[in-house]
Amino acid sequence: MKIIRSKTFTAPRAWGALDIANMNGITTRLHWTDQPYRWHVNDGEEVFAVLDGRVEMRYRDNGAEQTTVLEAGDIFFASVGTEHVAHPVGEARILVIESEGSV
Repeated sequence: MKIIRSKTFTAPRAWGALDIANMNGITTRLHWTDQPYRWHVNDGEEVFAVLDGRVEMRYRDNGAEQTTVLEAGDIFFASVGTEHVAHPVGEARILVIESEGSV
């Protein structure tokens, strides 16, 4: 059993993570960041839930770049092949659920 207070979680570097669970190859990790990630495509599906802060999520849909701002409580689902990048607006804490070893 674990109880995690996400609002107080920090990491020594951007996108540092706390491993919460690995359920049959699906990982759940809490990330802290104040810097953008990089454009990428995951190996599988990804659930990206903003727990604290704001994140500008950029993604490509049929080759066209789209942008949406995710607030605390918002969830972004990246289906297989969705190219995307997260840009936090200040500090953010994000719960990411994805296949083990995905970028």
